[in-house]
Amino acid sequence: MPTRITALVACACATALVTGCSPDKALQAANTGSTSAARPPPVAPTATTALAPPPIAPMDYAESDFVESDRNRDPFRTYVATFAPPERQRVTKNQRAVTLPQFSIDELRLVAIVTGGDYPRAMVVDPGGKGWVLKRGDFVGRPEIVHIGGANGADYQLNWRVDKVRDGDLVLLREDPAQPGIPPATRVVTLHPEQDQKEKID
Repeated sequence: MPTRITALVACACATALVTGCSPDKALQAANTGSTSAARPPPVAPTATTALAPPPIAPMDYAESDFVESDRNRDPFRTYVATFAPPERQRVTKNQRAVTLPQFSIDELRLVAIVTGGDYPRAMVVDPGGKGWVLKRGDFVGRPEIVHIGGANGADYQLNWRVDKVRDGDLVLLREDPAQPGIPPATRVVTLHPEQDQKEKID
């Protein structure tokens, strides 16, 4: 009989070591024959756990909250360009074919007009004395550079275009595609302007 009690006590101690319970609980389990650990008593809710946090009020956003300003700056915007030296503005390359782009319209002289046929022609002479034939739809003369978009904008070119070849003069138009509501500029180049001025003087 003492041997059996010693064996039960040894088993109880081994169970206590494995399960991590105290020796008193292990002895109680050995005496009662129950191997289940005693459950801890339920914790009574305190005042801290009983009170729930107040609900967060929904925030209303206006459209101006998403516009960048001095008080509302974009955190991902880089400021390298602010401290960089100013670069020269690049002019957008002209993709159209232009006759005599190095001379202004005032430097060209209208010397001949051929109105016969479906496609009338006009001949102008550059300052070097070379003649050039123009027809309706041709772009001619030095372009005008127009800047848009403020300090960080771009430059683009406006060219004179032959609109009409009439008997005695040449009508040129210059349209701005960025401002379609404004009527195009018009220029009339007369035939032999020097002779007309001499006739007026005489």
